[in-house]
Amino acid sequence: MTKELNIRWGWLKGMYIYTIVVAGFLGVGIIFMPEMIKTKFPWPVEEPTAFGIVGSIYVAFGLLSILGLRSPLKFVPILLMQLFYKLVWCFGVLVPLLVTGHFPSYAVPMVIIFVTYIIGDLIAIPFPYIFAKESKQ
Repeated sequence: MTKELNIRWGWLKGMYIYTIVVAGFLGVGIIFMPEMIKTKFPWPVEEPTAFGIVGSIYVAFGLLSILGLRSPLKFVPILLMQLFYKLVWCFGVLVPLLVTGHFPSYAVPMVIIFVTYIIGDLIAIPFPYIFAKESKQ
């Protein structure tokens, strides 16, 4: 089935590597060095529990992406989850902030990173493979 479909193996593995590096290391930083991360990224983080949840999720994405390097198609749901939560954030949080004129300048780097993930995931994820009907064997 994979030979019939155009799967961009390089992009797929590249997105796993990107996730390991960016999300994985950022998550580790949030969990183990939160004060350093807060100084590097001037996010107003008053709630350490929520900040820790974000860090934990990023570490989980990074660790699961390591498995994605070994079995890229089996772990495509990781990239799908990443794509959809970033899209939901953009439309549910970013757009309303922009419309109301309350967009904080400290969020610009995060928006840029999110957009790179969205574009990369849209290119890398083999949607025809995901939505193909399974053949009966």
